Parts: sequence; structure tokens; C-alpha cells
Amino acid sequence: MLYVPNNYSNDPQMNLAIEEYLLRREDITDDILLFYINKPSIIIGRNQNTTEEINTSYVEEHDIQVVRRLSGGGAVYHDLGNLNFSFITNKSQENTQNFKKFTKPVIEALDHLGVQAELSGRNDILVNGAKVSGNAQFNGRTRMFSHGTLLYNADLSNVAKALNVKPSKIESKGVKSVRSRVANISEFLPDHLKNLHTEEFRDRIRDIILQASTNNTYTLTDRDWDGIEALMEDRYNNWEWNYGKSPKSNVTKEHRFPFGEIEAKMQIDKGIIQSIKIYGDFLGNGNVADIETRLTQQPYQPQAMRTALADLTITPYFNGLTNDEFVDFLY
Repeated sequence: MLYVPNNYSNDPQMNLAIEEYLLRREDITDDILLFYINKPSIIIGRNQNTTEEINTSYVEEHDIQVVRRLSGGGAVYHDLGNLNFSFITNKSQENTQNFKKFTKPVIEALDHLGVQAELSGRNDILVNGAKVSGNAQFNGRTRMFSHGTLLYNADLSNVAKALNVKPSKIESKGVKSVRSRVANISEFLPDHLKNLHTEEFRDRIRDIILQASTNNTYTLTDRDWDGIEALMEDRYNNWEWNYGKSPKSNVTKEHRFPFGEIEAKMQIDKGIIQSIKIYGDFLGNGNVADIETRLTQQPYQPQAMRTALADLTITPYFNGLTNDEFVDFLY
């Protein structure tokens, strides 16, 4: 097995690019073990509707990155207390959807550290009935990866707040995340290990896993980093990938203001507002078609909507509502 250090990167865009780059390196046929620790971020499943999964105002206020991954499954919150592992291997019938195989070394490592963990259902690792790890897979042409999270010492209050979608009516074909009771592994460690930093915990898990096989370390070259950075810019730092890949959805927003109720119905495809109709018993002057026209074919993203409405003062249409307040209502 090859162990590949990620050069201590905490950038989720970079780390997902490293993982995909190693997957695409078909000249490497060895099994690969990769670990990474991300700064605060939400990692969206491949088939999810991004705007449905995140609390946008909280995410923006706390500078939480939102990045879509290649694999399916639900949205997860990462921070510096969350350890991510990835096994990259040859694609085969034996390996595909075999979460038991790829979680076994992790479960055995936790057991070695004094934490009694178990695989639950198809792809979760539980400790004392609480979820500490979720896992997913992605198949490339000849290679695949099976990756997962390990909640070590994450801020669990942020897990709920960042993934707590603002109330709205959304009908989507995307895969909605299932919220489970979660816990940190640090809670279950013996006392003499409870104060390990996430990096120290990673090193313990890594060393236990690697001692069971013949291993080598592969250091990424300058050429590798060029390829990784190009992939990051092309995919993981790209709004079209992180938001625009969201499946079709019908979004309805309703709110009663002092001047009356506004209801907005939007059809969104690949993150773009295909149509919007505004209804309500609100008091105001002007034809709301002016607003609808400007927002049609715009990204369903706050700054893009503000820009589209920059030359139009919303206040007369809704008896005092500002442009920012209207965009906040829509999102």
C-alpha cells in the first residue's frame, strides 16, 4: 500500500482534487491510503441539491466553504476536528459497494485505541449507537475510491447549524441528507488519549493501518501538484460544479411582511433560475415582471441576484423592502 501525504493541506478544494488526481493516475496500480483534514466546510454529495442542504446565511457568515465531491451520499460538515480517510484501489466487483472491506481497518484501528466501533447498516461506523463515520464510494474507469469521515473532535453545534436549511418549500429530485445522532470519537477514547490533536489522532490511525502490510510513502512531485491545482481550478473551485450541478428543483418562498404577503415560485435547473413568478397581496407600485425578467437565467445565488437587480430599486414594488431584504427572502 502506498501512503500519500497531502502536504498538510486543510483546503477542501485542494484535498478533493488530490483524491481525484490519484484516482486518475492509472499508472499507479498499488492501493493508496490518503488522509486529509479540512477547514470548516460542507462537502455535498454528487447528486444533491446544494441550496437545499445548507443554511446559506450561516455558511456565509462563518466563511464555510461549500464543495461538491465525486461520490454520492449526503452532505457532511468538516472542520479541523474531522479526519477524512480515502482508500484508492483497483475497480472490481469485489471492491464496489464493499464498505465492510474498507471500514474494517479503520474499525480495527479504533479498537486498538480503545474505542469499540462497529459497521452499521451499509456504510456508517457507530460507537455506542452514535454515528462517528459516514462512507461513500466512487468508481472511475479502472480505479475507485472508498472514503469516509471520522468525527474526532468536531464542533457538533456547527454540524447542526450549517446543515440546517432555512424553512421553505422545496421539491427536488436530489438526494436529501438523513440527519443521524452523531458523536465525537474523542469522547470514547481512554483518558490518556483524550487530548490528542487531530493530527496526532491521524498519525495513530495511519500507523495502525499501515503496520498490517508492506508499505511505501509516495511524495507528490511538482508535476503532480501542477495537475492537482489544474483539477482544483477546473472542478472544485468552480461554481458550476459546486452549485450548478444541483438537480432540477421547484422552490417556493413565502413570507408575510407588514405590507402584505409575498410568494415567489421558482424553477431552478443546474443552479440557474429558469423561471420566477411573484404573487401576493402586498401593497406597492410597479410591475413585478420587471423583477422577474432580471432574475430569469441568473444563478440562484445571493450575489448574482443582487447584481441582476442592481439597476432596479425594489422599494416601490414592495412598499419599503430593500434590495438586500428581497434577495434574502428569495434565498
